[in-house]
Amino acid sequence: MLTKKLPPVHSFLLLVSRHVGHLARQQYDVIVVGGGHAGTEAAAAAARVGAETLLVTQKIHTIGVLSCNPSLGGVGKGQLVKEIDALDGLCGRAGDYAGIHFSILNRRKGPAVWGPRAQLDRQRYREFIQSELLSTPRLTVSEGSVEELLVTEPNPEEPGKHRVTGIRLANCDHSISASSVVLTTGTFLSGSLFMGQTSSPGGRIGDAPSSAGLSHTLRERLRLKIGRLRTGTPPRIVKDSVDLSLTQLHPPDSHPTPFSFLNTRTYCKPEEQLPCYLTYTTPGVERVVRESLHLNCHIQQDTKGPRYCPSIESRVLRFPGRKHQVWLEPEGVTSDLLYPQGLSMTMPPDTQLRLIREIPGMHKAEIHTPGYGVQYDFVCPTQLSPALQVKSTQGLFLAGQINGTTGYEEAAAQGLWAGTNAARWALSVPPVALSRTESYIGVLIDDLVSRGVTEPYRMFTSRAEFRTSLRPDNADLRLSLKGWKEAGCVSSLRYQEALRVKNSLQDALASLRALGMSTTNWRKKLPGIHISETKSSILTGMDVLQYKDVTFEMLANVFPEHLSSYMEFSQRLKIEAVYKPHCDANKKEIERIQREENMSLPQDIDYLSLPVSLSQEVREILDRVRPSTLGAATRLEGITPAAIVNLLNYVNFNGKREKIMHRNQTDQRDDREEELCARNASLPQ
Repeated sequence: MLTKKLPPVHSFLLLVSRHVGHLARQQYDVIVVGGGHAGTEAAAAAARVGAETLLVTQKIHTIGVLSCNPSLGGVGKGQLVKEIDALDGLCGRAGDYAGIHFSILNRRKGPAVWGPRAQLDRQRYREFIQSELLSTPRLTVSEGSVEELLVTEPNPEEPGKHRVTGIRLANCDHSISASSVVLTTGTFLSGSLFMGQTSSPGGRIGDAPSSAGLSHTLRERLRLKIGRLRTGTPPRIVKDSVDLSLTQLHPPDSHPTPFSFLNTRTYCKPEEQLPCYLTYTTPGVERVVRESLHLNCHIQQDTKGPRYCPSIESRVLRFPGRKHQVWLEPEGVTSDLLYPQGLSMTMPPDTQLRLIREIPGMHKAEIHTPGYGVQYDFVCPTQLSPALQVKSTQGLFLAGQINGTTGYEEAAAQGLWAGTNAARWALSVPPVALSRTESYIGVLIDDLVSRGVTEPYRMFTSRAEFRTSLRPDNADLRLSLKGWKEAGCVSSLRYQEALRVKNSLQDALASLRALGMSTTNWRKKLPGIHISETKSSILTGMDVLQYKDVTFEMLANVFPEHLSSYMEFSQRLKIEAVYKPHCDANKKEIERIQREENMSLPQDIDYLSLPVSLSQEVREILDRVRPSTLGAATRLEGITPAAIVNLLNYVNFNGKREKIMHRNQTDQRDDREEELCARNASLPQ
């Protein structure tokens, strides 16, 4: 069932008003700058960990706004949403509440690469996120524009050249202090909006640009390496002006699959879901693009844009003569607009209308809001630790598009982890990291901090080496328990539910393994299933469940006394059985990588003069990126296997030497204590 009920509109507005205006305090543990997908998850996570948290955003009513497409999840991205939910994040439950069209992508392939996805009602999504944040304990939300970061000398006991101590708001005389600051500025960091030949400062149309002081602090004071990226959004189309009979109807799944492990159903009833529609570009679209290139300054610039969500101009120029898909997606239950997925564009508004009307079904279409492009600064993410903390600046964390990623899900995942570690830093607790062997979030962060980006980074299942283990169905088992015990970002309710599921699945799997029979007896029990006679003479229920046509329900019908109590987990048990051989085969490789991940590389190591056989090129790469672990070093482009072996030997040698030195120091201290005791004993009493 759904776990969240939103307050009535009048109550909701009162809730908002309590958080606007003068701040009750000027000292917080964590300050989060930005109220987008990264910022909302960061603020909520920091508060869940136990930190007094302040979220600063330009407009409270735009918190949780879906700036671009009204959808969540997909291939690779759906895995991130499930993992965010497993760590008690917001977006999965928000998707279940706001979803109006649910589907599982890639269903023809194996469950490991299924992509849970939903079209969203923009208003419902925003309401859910705002309601959650504004009722979260230890979290204050305030409107304001951050003028600059407050930076001072570092703590000499911690690595880093600077230490962040808070923020200063624009048009405000006083500062707000904090032990940690999380920047989630999205496209607002020195953002510029483009439409045709005009440009203006800003990160999203209708919102004020961010302060130049923040960019100045990052560039000039902290000396961070800054890059420039671009993105765009399509025009919004008036639904009644489109002839949908000329498009292909694509209905949702008849049984919606929730994102959240806490929900058994979605807010939108199956029969109330809305369809999507598919149409295609024509040669007329390509003609309009080519005729208007001289009017489009955004597309003529060299700034890198998203490879996997390019503008229609980029697609036409890169793949001339092709027919491109255009998905017409609903923006809400009561919305009269359609979102044309695949038609991001930055040409002048009148030219956009010409292009739109070259597409079947849209010959009389009207544009409600024209598309536009955005260019913005990002911080090269190799300057971050796996905790998403800036290596050179104590207490400063970055998440979202400021790290060079694209997409709601990628931003939310980073925000959750940055917020968790920012709170831990503020509370003087060691940071936590996620390995790429245990989560897609770990893959995302490791790719960013180890390899950096040359274009907006997007998650795909192909980026994960162990995707048969990192499935959407088992994210709770992989992460909820860790989130409770190690990270502290998971609630007791979530932990207890994950523990119940884990124990029940273990009991069910044990029951399946205990059902052992000969192939002859299995064929008698399941007469409609072809069980090979070449198989082992004894097969367990787990072995039989691996057969394609065998379901858990079949086995439960045959052995009700052993299996009927586990029907709740029938699909999960089937998936566990199917992937068990693959997971077993990967186990040794996963253990090897985890051993390497546990070998820390000192952050103050001088690679340029290290007494180890390394080429100058390798030394420069290591010095520039400064990987946190040996595992991260193995994934750097240009690092040779020989260099890794030499680094491994160095780490092992240093580790042994430190243990010997520590042992000698302990022995010397014990000797001094014994000598002191002996002296005291000889003194007159």
